[in-house]
Amino acid sequence: MGKKRVMVPVEKLDLSAVKYEKEVIQAPHLAGFLFKLFVGILEMPVVGTFVVSILKKQNKIEELLLNTVIPEAPMFKPEFLPQEEEPVVSALDEDGKPEDRVDIALKCLPHYDPIAHVEAGPSSPFRYWKIRDYAHAYRSRRVTPSTVAEQVISVIQEFNHKKPSAPLLISFDPEEVMKQAAASTRRFEEGSPLSILDGIFIAIKDDIDCYPHPTKGASTWMHEVRSVEKDADSVARLRRCGVILVGKANMHELGMGTTGNNPNYGTTRNPHAPDRYTGGSSSGPAAIVASGICSAALGTDGGGSIRIPSSLCGVVGLKTTYGRTSMKGSLCDSGTVEIIGPIASSVEDIMLVYAAILGSTPEDKISLKPAPPCLPILSSDDNLNILGSLRLGKYSPWFNDVYSTDISEKSEDILQLLTKTHGCEIVEVVVPELLEMRTAHLVAIGSEFLASMNPDIEDGNGKRLTYDSRTSSALFRSFTASDYVAAQCLRRRIMHHHMEIFKKIDVIVTPTTGMTAPLIPPSAHKYGETDMPVTGYLMRFIIAANLIGLPAISVPIGYDKQGLPIGLQLIGRPWGEATILRLASAIEELCGNPKKPMSFYDVLTS
Repeated sequence: MGKKRVMVPVEKLDLSAVKYEKEVIQAPHLAGFLFKLFVGILEMPVVGTFVVSILKKQNKIEELLLNTVIPEAPMFKPEFLPQEEEPVVSALDEDGKPEDRVDIALKCLPHYDPIAHVEAGPSSPFRYWKIRDYAHAYRSRRVTPSTVAEQVISVIQEFNHKKPSAPLLISFDPEEVMKQAAASTRRFEEGSPLSILDGIFIAIKDDIDCYPHPTKGASTWMHEVRSVEKDADSVARLRRCGVILVGKANMHELGMGTTGNNPNYGTTRNPHAPDRYTGGSSSGPAAIVASGICSAALGTDGGGSIRIPSSLCGVVGLKTTYGRTSMKGSLCDSGTVEIIGPIASSVEDIMLVYAAILGSTPEDKISLKPAPPCLPILSSDDNLNILGSLRLGKYSPWFNDVYSTDISEKSEDILQLLTKTHGCEIVEVVVPELLEMRTAHLVAIGSEFLASMNPDIEDGNGKRLTYDSRTSSALFRSFTASDYVAAQCLRRRIMHHHMEIFKKIDVIVTPTTGMTAPLIPPSAHKYGETDMPVTGYLMRFIIAANLIGLPAISVPIGYDKQGLPIGLQLIGRPWGEATILRLASAIEELCGNPKKPMSFYDVLTS
């Protein structure tokens, strides 16, 4: 037995005595046949239990849960204190029409000059087409949604026939896409588009319902046990705005991984470097946006699954406050750490899509008491004054704990640029109990995954999962009821720490990931791989937003020496989406134009 560890009550913790502990993950890196063999051992009744127990001891999981006295009561889902109103914002009616919210979001954006955008010459520096560029092109009759649909379909079919297989979409119906595009084209001909999002192409991650497509979660069997009869709430809201839904985007099976590896359908490749991962689990959504094929995509984020691939692919990804968007109609609709959120190539496009999809469920309104959703008025003269008053929290030992110093140096450069250009104040903070936070998140998401999947896994489908999903399941199955309760007690402590930090600052700033896009080992294509140290680097900074439900955004800030994208993460107060969107927009402007990905398709003007 390990020695009993007693935590001091959270309000008595002496922050000056907190020492940063580097995360050291003890687990083998396996791929190919050896990985298959390892999973076989893990699933053996006695031997597997023994192996899992050793791995948990080596990684202090038992020490932090079983052998620790935690004085706080459990917090089984995020509980938020009332927050101050954000300044210079437009409020949105979450119970109103999505198209009305999108219209308000449009008015929040800076002035749009089509001559500087759609009509720019071929010698202009690379930039992604924005939603307003498509809208202008449609309204000026330069192109129609139908002609763009033909381009999109051609590119997606090209991806679907690649060898080795690396599909962006795993459910795709060209006829359905052309039908939606024809309806949008007619609306433009009649002068009655539904919103600025009419005719905009958006992909939906394969764990969110989008009728008539099946929802497989990128597994080989989920659609056999779960039928789709209508759109998820978020997808229905997009459809009301005239969005063209292109299909179901590839992902890490059932969201249980951070790389995007998928032996079932083929692994989506990073548009900046085809020999590297996109990051996961929203791999297809990030890649399809970074490739220029879709203006935006919907992903889910229970452990960085929007922010990690957005960072690795050089696009923007928003993780909303827990409960800000409805999870109804998704595979993870009963969890306490997941949200549905947008991925896009720019902050302004994130704002437009976010405005369309937001809206809490009646249950979340009762338990979470959400503040009214707001967007920053970027067109206001007061916007710069608000930026100048922001205090940015940085925990330096954590901030600098990265695989490559390119990441921390580039992130630091942006902070200095924000100070110099806008007068933002950088405040040194301490974020205690990071190891406890990671452990609590692992137990929470793992236990909730098993609770939702158990009936189907026990029905024989568990053996049809990929080997890394089976590895995760073996670990999750070892968690006990007391582990789960201990994790929720830790959740209350972590919430207290962050609410104390937010008394001194407005936004916590970190790199999004501790490493840029990892290489895809050739041996990982057939059976997948397990590489927990890589997972540790990819998840290093993202856990708080999931465990305690805070809003966070990843915004691209440049590239490492290998030309791979780097993302900066902004974590806000509960319901504080407007503040992080305002700061993300300022960062985007400071960073200038992005680099054109190796895999990029101009579907608007080609």
